[in-house]
Amino acid sequence: MKLAISGKGGVGKTTIAAALAKIFAQNGGTVYAIDADPDACLAASIGIPDNEAAKIKPVVDMKNAIRNKIGDGAFYTLNPKLDDFLDDYSYKFDNIRFLRMGDPKKGGSECYCRENTFLHALVTSLLLDQKDTVIMDMGAGIEHLSRGTARGVDVMLVVVEPSRNSVNTAKNVQRMASELGIAKVGIIANKIRTDKEKEFIKSSFPGNTILGLIKFSESIWANAMEPSPATEFRGELLTEMQQVCLKILEEAGV
Repeated sequence: MKLAISGKGGVGKTTIAAALAKIFAQNGGTVYAIDADPDACLAASIGIPDNEAAKIKPVVDMKNAIRNKIGDGAFYTLNPKLDDFLDDYSYKFDNIRFLRMGDPKKGGSECYCRENTFLHALVTSLLLDQKDTVIMDMGAGIEHLSRGTARGVDVMLVVVEPSRNSVNTAKNVQRMASELGIAKVGIIANKIRTDKEKEFIKSSFPGNTILGLIKFSESIWANAMEPSPATEFRGELLTEMQQVCLKILEEAGV
């Protein structure tokens, strides 16, 4: 199953991506957690130390390594013979294999076209066992959709908070995902504090598109002020995220 996590900046999509990675990893399969947002901190949210995360080679550099081994031409489907590339360019954390797209660009430098193109090819080519999952934490907003980076995923998950700007971004993501041929788009509402906020989200996304309503967490908010916070999920928050995972599996037909 291949998932992309999108949403407006600040809604908590990286926190949600880390939670999904941890929960799906408990099912026994491998989770490929890909930080496709150079400004995000998915590695820290999962629990990878900063000094270890800094050593991980960007997946875009894998392209030249593969070309040197198999020659030029089409992007070959990744099979067991090429697993050594994933070992080289990922960090193993329990059942999670973390990969990062690339480094932040300097101001005024080139765009992420090269990285986005290769990331799409990599994710499309990954061969998964039944319990394996790919989770891509995408850049904030809709730029990644305009570049088609998330094309080929099974479900696009859009994280929203109870605000009009967040909802408007989510609706743009829904529209663009449909244009890319992504048939299944689910909404995960985050940082819900009141019944009024819950009703606002429900009225903004009628039908069965809402996969979960996650309450605001004081502990996660406080943890975000720490230098390298590993996101911890327990109690009611863990139960809410486990229910989201079950709905994602249902949505993906797994």
